[in-house]
Amino acid sequence: MARRRKGRPVDGVILLDKPTGISSNDALQKVKRIFFAEKAGHTGALDPLATGMLPICFGEATKFSQFLLDSDKRYRVIAKLGERTDTSDSDGEVVQTREVKVDRGQLERCIAKFRGTTDQVPSMYSALKYQGRKLYEYAREGIEVPREARKITVYSVELLRFSNNEVEMELHVSKGTYIRTIVDDLGEMLGCGAHVTFLRRTGVSNFPVERMVTLEQLEAMLEQAKADDVVPSEVLDQLLLPTDTAVQDLPEVNILPALAVYILNGNPVNAGRVPAEGTQVRITVGQQRDFIGVGVIDREGMLAPKRVMANKQTIQ
Repeated sequence: MARRRKGRPVDGVILLDKPTGISSNDALQKVKRIFFAEKAGHTGALDPLATGMLPICFGEATKFSQFLLDSDKRYRVIAKLGERTDTSDSDGEVVQTREVKVDRGQLERCIAKFRGTTDQVPSMYSALKYQGRKLYEYAREGIEVPREARKITVYSVELLRFSNNEVEMELHVSKGTYIRTIVDDLGEMLGCGAHVTFLRRTGVSNFPVERMVTLEQLEAMLEQAKADDVVPSEVLDQLLLPTDTAVQDLPEVNILPALAVYILNGNPVNAGRVPAEGTQVRITVGQQRDFIGVGVIDREGMLAPKRVMANKQTIQ
């Protein structure tokens, strides 16, 4: 006997403005329940302390969530100088207190050192895994494990405010960059220690900030729909961005409808003029530019499917 589905099939991306105090997974489960979605996943966790843009993918869009994990991010952060914590943010325990003897010139010179590509050792309080377990699980047990430094790029960092031993900054960074670690490293450069007291993700890829919605807004829309005897999906689904927005940063290869069936069945095709070998692309079909998946250009210059939409088998 087939298992009964829990939720409805729905595809697309919602831009949640995550509140502080809950994990990204808790936020995901709340949104999934509100939409009564069968399948959902988020695209890069925010710490419980952090707020801001958390793209949540539904249905077919979950196939392409990895591309959002790989995209650039923007943040606004406030750091407190003079105290270092075990988690590098105010959710942790203070492990060291030092006097702050920092002037603006010294601060700006230290901040400038983070611009560009550098190596960063991830915090023990991160969701990266070591031997099958997340690092923060080891950290909570007081166990330190080896972590490899990773290449990160800080495209820009701007000092917005320096007052009362607080430093406020805006940053544009590459994937995998830990803002807490930047703040902790900055505190050590300054010789006084520092930790994050406020962190907000203001952007992911090129998603429109004005399309962000809060949990309170979603819950209110759900309750209003029920009160008006309206099917909730008719209201909520209007908030969804198309599935292909998850891969909007990839170059497009448009193919003829006759070739789509081969791509959807897992076969490479000759798509004419294509980017260089190894380039990942989003695949669209015909004049309507109907998105059907993501492919890669192979060594023969053919367009090979990588991930395709399961609900596009009837393209004409």
